[in-house]
Amino acid sequence: MPLASIPSPSQGVWYLGFVPIRAYALCIVLGVIVAVWLSERRWRARGGQSGTIVDIAVPAVIFGLIGGRLYHVITDWQTYFGSRAVKEPYQALFIWEGGLGIWGAIALGGVGVWWAVRRRGISMSAVADTVAPGIAFAQAIGRWGNWFNQELYGGPTTLPWGLEIDINHGGEPGVLYHPTFLYESIWDLALGFALIFAGRRFALHHGRLFALYVAGYTLGRFWIEGLRIDPVGGVDHAVTFLGLRINQWTSIVLFLGALVYLYVTRNKDSEELVVPPTASYTGPGEPGESAAAAEGDDSETSASKEAEGSSSEGGGPKDTETAAEDADATKATPAAEDTSAESSGETSAEPSAGAASGAASGAASGADETSAAEDAKPPAATTSEDAEVGSPAPATVQASDDEPSEAARASDRPVEEPPADSREDDAPAPEAVTKEKNSR
Repeated sequence: MPLASIPSPSQGVWYLGFVPIRAYALCIVLGVIVAVWLSERRWRARGGQSGTIVDIAVPAVIFGLIGGRLYHVITDWQTYFGSRAVKEPYQALFIWEGGLGIWGAIALGGVGVWWAVRRRGISMSAVADTVAPGIAFAQAIGRWGNWFNQELYGGPTTLPWGLEIDINHGGEPGVLYHPTFLYESIWDLALGFALIFAGRRFALHHGRLFALYVAGYTLGRFWIEGLRIDPVGGVDHAVTFLGLRINQWTSIVLFLGALVYLYVTRNKDSEELVVPPTASYTGPGEPGESAAAAEGDDSETSASKEAEGSSSEGGGPKDTETAAEDADATKATPAAEDTSAESSGETSAEPSAGAASGAASGAASGADETSAAEDAKPPAATTSEDAEVGSPAPATVQASDDEPSEAARASDRPVEEPPADSREDDAPAPEAVTKEKNSR
């Protein structure tokens, strides 16, 4: 009669009404939560965006559950199919009854991670290194589901920590068995802490920390698997090859593969993307606009605001056009005053009929030029008060300057009032100058 032992739970399922709450499923879910929480913290500490690991975990868990179950059914197919099957074929879908192969879970779960990181544009190796310790802790928690199900135990032992297994689950009265679930849980827990230490101490990147996880897990799994007596690959016995179980051979292959990867990538130190490029991603799971397009939109907005500001300060389009006409009229003022002075001189020197005849000819010529100028000018220019015949606007504009021109001072002197016909000659001059400027 053993002095000490580890008892097995009397039940692994509780009911909330008609809804079953299974301890195995709770252990899996709790392990996933711990892994995601730890990995998310490690990812942010590495400079990644918050929420990245949570988004990646969704396809990773779904693919992982499918892969784990497929591996179990493939390696234990005689349990569900064939003449010696102890379960119905449809029970292969009952994940809650236990039976998830870690190798399939990691393999197909990795496919889900690859699909997610490719969409986000970040490095697969960076994510693998980040989640490696979390996976080890998740396995440590998940193994307790085997304890509730009284499965995957080892051979008989007399050790004080031997595990009690009831008859319904293959045990014998008074016999204790190796608690392989506990061995692996402790191994995985120690492995998780070792990975955190190694990652900080040696700065293992580019998938090397994940390779160290694979090597460490398979090393422990090899000797723990050698203690188990559950019939992997068969109904009443385990399938072996050269004296080793299937999972032991799998551990050997993966352990050697991890060592090769560590050696091949020992000098790899290129940059790993932990933040999605801004040209292809702006938030969790959402494509965004390119930076060039964003800059173009900003430039157009700034230009529109500047144009509106200029228009409001200048008094609107109509005031701008009026200002332009005033400027043309100002430039044309000296020429108009010179023409007026010449006409006045001729009138004073020759007050004869010849001057009157010349004035009449000039009026006719000016009328023709005025008509041509009015046809050439835009409609808005004809409404300007500064361009009207006999308007004092040129003098007013000129007077606003700091030093009036000589022509402006001459216009202020009293001169002999020319005849009405002669005043008409002065009107076309600004229009003619304006026409000449527009034609140039």
